[in-house]
Amino acid sequence: MVKVSVIVPIYKVERFITKCVDSLMSQTLKDVEFIFVDDASPDRSIELLNKCIRKYPNRVDSIKIVSHEKNKGLPAARNTGLALATGEYIFHCDSDDFVDSDMLETLYDTAQKEKADIVWCDWYLTFGHNERYMKQPCYKTSLDALKGMLGGTMKFTVWNKFVKRDLYIHNNIFFPAGYDMGEDMTMMMLFSCAKKVKYIPKAFYHYVKLNTGSFTQTYSERHVVELDYNVHRISDYLHERFGNTLNKEIAFLKLAVKYPLLISANSKKYLLWKTWFPEANRYIKINHYVSSRCRFLQRCAAKGFFVVIRIHYILFHKVVYGLIYR
Repeated sequence: MVKVSVIVPIYKVERFITKCVDSLMSQTLKDVEFIFVDDASPDRSIELLNKCIRKYPNRVDSIKIVSHEKNKGLPAARNTGLALATGEYIFHCDSDDFVDSDMLETLYDTAQKEKADIVWCDWYLTFGHNERYMKQPCYKTSLDALKGMLGGTMKFTVWNKFVKRDLYIHNNIFFPAGYDMGEDMTMMMLFSCAKKVKYIPKAFYHYVKLNTGSFTQTYSERHVVELDYNVHRISDYLHERFGNTLNKEIAFLKLAVKYPLLISANSKKYLLWKTWFPEANRYIKINHYVSSRCRFLQRCAAKGFFVVIRIHYILFHKVVYGLIYR
């Protein structure tokens, strides 16, 4: 058993793959296996991957490259990597991002010292010319962290979480193949099974976001179906484990899932917000996991004051993110 298995799905990332792989090959932790999953990428991503890894002959024996015959999507690629992994811990890295060289060693040493099932850390939101430091909350227990993710104050992203492989195996946890949007909610299932968790107040992961409008522009009908599936998947799983004790927090998750619809000037998205999970709207006022600004926008949406939502989008997201962070 190696210390860490790093799983890297690859699809249409020829612009980013070299920087990603360089950052992984430069890790100070040596006992690592790297599993690259080619999800039938139609561009030069795999060619560039092979070219890059030839620069690191000391890592050759620790690299696995596996290919899907046809594109299956991100969750399926993660599952393929999990099936091949032999590491004590699992780390997922998206192939258009990059990491600091001491990331794996720091996460692994912390997990060993604290005997933690899961370790998470801060991260960077990386734009074309600058970065924004994204601080995560500190929770002492896995249940508190789970509530934080449901509430929206803690990200349930896979790429700043360091997870013991046994959690996947012993609890039969895998990613929802075919339902890409919201697939990282799977982290909540893992946290619900973890006995001990640990937070590191330091950022190592650089989440690259060059198109600040891409999420709202691609929020398609299919994405809504996928998100709806994943919300119900998590809701059912948590009800089975905890009964009704997390009903309030699950309502917070529903609010968080549809909140991006308000980061838009599109009236069709506003209509979808009104019709999607309307039963959760009565929990807006009491969700103190999120900012007062977020609650204010949701309350405006619930009352139909979409002019306010549109003005907020133009002033905040177009000016702040469109001009300052780019």
